[in-house]
Amino acid sequence: MSSPIDFRPVILAGGSGTRFWPRSRRARAKQVLALDGERSMIQQTVERLKPLATQKSIWVITNEFLAGEIADQLSGVPRDQIIEEPCARNTAPACGLAAFLIERQNPEAVIGIFPSDHVIGDEPRYLKAIQRAIALAAAGENMVVLGIEPTRPETGYGYIETGDETADGSALHVRRFTEKPNLLRAEEFVAEGNYYWNSGMFLWSARTLANAIREHLPETAPFLEEIAAAYGTPAFEETFRKLYGKCENISVDYAVLEPRSAKGVQFSRLFCLPAEFAWNDLGSWASLYEYQLETRLRGDGEGNVSDTNGHLTIEAGNNYIYSPKKFVALVGVENLVIVDTEDALLIAHRDHSQDVGKIVKELGQTGRDELI
Repeated sequence: MSSPIDFRPVILAGGSGTRFWPRSRRARAKQVLALDGERSMIQQTVERLKPLATQKSIWVITNEFLAGEIADQLSGVPRDQIIEEPCARNTAPACGLAAFLIERQNPEAVIGIFPSDHVIGDEPRYLKAIQRAIALAAAGENMVVLGIEPTRPETGYGYIETGDETADGSALHVRRFTEKPNLLRAEEFVAEGNYYWNSGMFLWSARTLANAIREHLPETAPFLEEIAAAYGTPAFEETFRKLYGKCENISVDYAVLEPRSAKGVQFSRLFCLPAEFAWNDLGSWASLYEYQLETRLRGDGEGNVSDTNGHLTIEAGNNYIYSPKKFVALVGVENLVIVDTEDALLIAHRDHSQDVGKIVKELGQTGRDELI
C-alpha cells in the first residue's frame, strides 16, 4: 500500500497591490483585505486548501510589511513558515527558496504554488483538480500548471499553448509558455482554441523545482541554497538579508517554464490541467467590479456595484462604489470607480483602473508616504 503524498502548499503573498489603492497600502495589501466577502483573500486561499493540507504544512512567502498581519490572520500556520523577503525579487526566487527549504525536509514532497489573491468558484471541482495535479506532480519529475480557458483576448495574462492529451487522458502536454502577448497575438491565441491562461498555480516535487532552479538559474541557486541551509539557525535572518538581494529578479514563468518548454513535449515533462472551476484574478478595481456584477452580489439593476452605507443614483450606471461610512449619491455619471477611505478618495474611470498604481508611485516620489 502506497504512503500518502506529502503535500506542501506555498502561498505567494509578497505583492503590494498598488492597483487597489487607497484601500490597499504597504501594510494592508489586497491579499489581507476582504475584497470579496468577510474573509481576506489569503484567508480564503488557505480555507480552500484545508481538505488537502493541514495549516502546519502551509508556507507563506511575503514581506516585512505584511508578515505580522498575515500571521494574525493565519494563526494556524507556524510563524516560522511565514517567510519575510528582505526585498522583492519576483516569483522565481520566492518559489526557489520554498523548494530548497522543503527539499531539505522531504525531497519527494509535492509543492503547490498558489497566489494569495485569486477568487475561485465551484470549490469541489477546484479540489478535484488540485488532487489530480498533486498525483501527476508526484509521479516523476513532472511540472503541472492549472490552465484557465480564456474568455477574451486578455493581454495581462500569460498563455499556455497545449498539445495532445497524455496517454491516460488526465492532462495536456505543454508546447509553449508565452508571457503577456499584445492584443493581436492574444486574439490569435483565443481563436486557436488550444491556448489557456496561465493561472499562476503550479505543482511539482520539491526536488523537481529545486533541480530546475539549479539548471535554469545557476547564479541564483547557490544563494538560495545557502539561505535554506541557515533556516532554523541564529544566522538565518542575516544570511537572508545578505544574499537574497543578489538573486535574479525574474518570474518563475520566465526563469523555469519558458526554457523548459523549449525542450519540446517529449523532454520537458510539462503538463497543463484545464480548470473546470470559475477563476478570477482580481487585478484592479475594474476586475473586482466585473466579478461582483457577474455574481450579482451588489448590482442595483443599473450596472452599479456598491459597498456603501447606502447610495442613490439618478441617470448613473456601471459604476463601482466603495464607501462604508458615507452615503453616496451619483448623478449623470457612468463607468466610474469611487473608493472612499478615511484619508483618501479615489475617483477614476473604470477603463483606467489599471493606472491606479501610478498614483502610488507619484505619492512616493512626492514624499506622501503616509498615504502609501
